[in-house]
Amino acid sequence: MRQRAARDQQRLDSGAVTSPKDLESLQREITSLAKRQGDLEDVVLEVMERRESAQERVTELSDRVSAVQAKADDATARRDAATKELDEQAATVTKEREVVAGSVPADLLKLYDKLRVQQGGVGAARLYQRRCEGCRLELNITEVNDVKAASPDTVLRCENCRRILVRTAESGL
Repeated sequence: MRQRAARDQQRLDSGAVTSPKDLESLQREITSLAKRQGDLEDVVLEVMERRESAQERVTELSDRVSAVQAKADDATARRDAATKELDEQAATVTKEREVVAGSVPADLLKLYDKLRVQQGGVGAARLYQRRCEGCRLELNITEVNDVKAASPDTVLRCENCRRILVRTAESGL
């Protein structure tokens, strides 16, 4: 468009066009080309501004994505560390259980395992201040008297939840 406007201006300035009608037409075309060029330059500027704005938005979003990714990586690392620690603790507890299970009579261990499956993982519960910590219910006076009368090696069970009761110094007997 610039080349065309320059060529038309050169024709106008050279004096090669002598007809007033052609001169007027050439001047209108130069004016029209200048207006069109101005419009196109405005469009180019608007596109450049939008591109710049879009680029800023892309940079902002990229930074946010990086920040979120860093947080996700950190959370993943913490989760993996916690999982490793839990696995190590589970292995330790399993070994300890095997040692203790070796000293428990087979029939009692069988009963405990059966109750543990039935009771959602807890087969025995501590008797604490006359309350079964398995079902959280307090034993009635008759049950308390039965527990008091039982020998220390007798296996006692809660009448409510059927778990094995473990007597301690805090049993309240």
